[in-house]
Formats: sequence, structure tokens, C-alpha cells
Amino acid sequence: MGCCLFVLLMAGAPRLAFVLWWLVQPLRMDATFDTFLLPLVGVIFAPWTTIMYVLVFPSGISGFDWVFLGLAVLLDISTYGGGARAQMQRTAGPGSGPMTPTPKV
Repeated sequence: MGCCLFVLLMAGAPRLAFVLWWLVQPLRMDATFDTFLLPLVGVIFAPWTTIMYVLVFPSGISGFDWVFLGLAVLLDISTYGGGARAQMQRTAGPGSGPMTPTPKV
């Protein structure tokens, strides 16, 4: 049950899940990262990629691990892109989107 709750937390709040994971398994984080700065910057700007890197790093990154890392990068990019698109739609107001038909005169 705890694993399922962690997965739900990670899906909704990856930064919080990463911090909790860091508190629970500090040795895994120490084995993955040499400094404190890299995971901090990673979790701020690319949380999905940082989480995936921690998952695949202990056994070494090879072969299919690059696919998982690539998917995590795409998820980070889509998270930022989706947020930017939603912000543009909120600020543009209703009826001013690209799908609004223009009236014929």
C-alpha cells in the first residue's frame, strides 16, 4: 500500500516525492550524485529526468535505460509546454483562441 501511495504522490508532485525519497534513501542519492547542487538544480528544473536518473543509475546507464531517460526528458518538456499553453489560454480569455470561427460579413 505504501508503494502505491508513493507512486500517486510522485505523479502529482514529483518534487515533493523526490525530497521524500531523498530523506528515506539518502545512500541511494549519495551513490548517484557526488554533490548536493546537481540534484537540487535537477529537481527544480527537470524533476522527472532527475527521478528517472536516480532509478537507472545504480546499475549503470546502458542500453534501454537511455530510452527511459529520454521519456523522462520528454515528460519534463511536455510539463513545461502544457503549463505555458494553459497560461496563454487563461490570459487570452474565452473566445479568443485559435479555434474561434471568424464571422463572415
